[in-house]
Amino acid sequence: MTERPTEPFVPTTRFAVPGRIVASNRAAAGWQPARLVEVRRETARASTFRFAVPGWTGHLPGQHLMLRLTAADGYVAQRHYSIASPPADSGHVELTLDHVEGGEVSGWFHRVARPGDTVEVRGPLSGFFAWPGDRPALLLGAGSGVVPLMSMVRDRRLRRTAVPLRLLVSARTPEDLIYADEYGDETTPVFTRAAPPGARPGRLSAAHLEPYLARPPAEGWEAYVCGSNGFAEHASRLLVALGQPVDRIRVERFG
Repeated sequence: MTERPTEPFVPTTRFAVPGRIVASNRAAAGWQPARLVEVRRETARASTFRFAVPGWTGHLPGQHLMLRLTAADGYVAQRHYSIASPPADSGHVELTLDHVEGGEVSGWFHRVARPGDTVEVRGPLSGFFAWPGDRPALLLGAGSGVVPLMSMVRDRRLRRTAVPLRLLVSARTPEDLIYADEYGDETTPVFTRAAPPGARPGRLSAAHLEPYLARPPAEGWEAYVCGSNGFAEHASRLLVALGQPVDRIRVERFG
């Protein structure tokens, strides 16, 4: 079923850029030093950066933080980044960053940053996209949009909860799939340009979602969509066409 809704669809949404809501003004008010302790390569263009943040008070899966870099000449750059690590990773947070062409902050991380370097972080921010872990979650992500969704997957595994969770993650090729070694039975990868032997490449489609939306859990799904503007719009329309209530779709987008 791929029919588009007859009425204009405008999902409730927050953007993965400055301006998103703050879940706790008090918790997010102050800047804290964060020391880079590890860098892990995920794909040719994405790496995970692990920080020690002793004063971090914890977060919910799906939240993000603001990161601040200050140059020797006083120039300041700030960016919002989704948190990849689960809440149980006490005193540490992990960010997975694409190397954006011309990006001053992502460029610094990928070309210059080394363990021992210190930045400043503020957060956690935004309760809109957070998953409290007590309701079935249907997660749809593309590219680096999988980062906040992986925090949810990791949290569920660590808590060993039986709450249903399913992840559909889209990437151009298997080599572009972030966290490829971590996915389990809860995950369905979708490859848009080149697929493994025996599979055909193509966009996320109704056929991928129908098995979950035709027989949802008794409580219904809370859907979380994260990716580019084009992916967020496409995935949200698929969900609505297959019967997912609009008020139970949470969208974060970038680009």
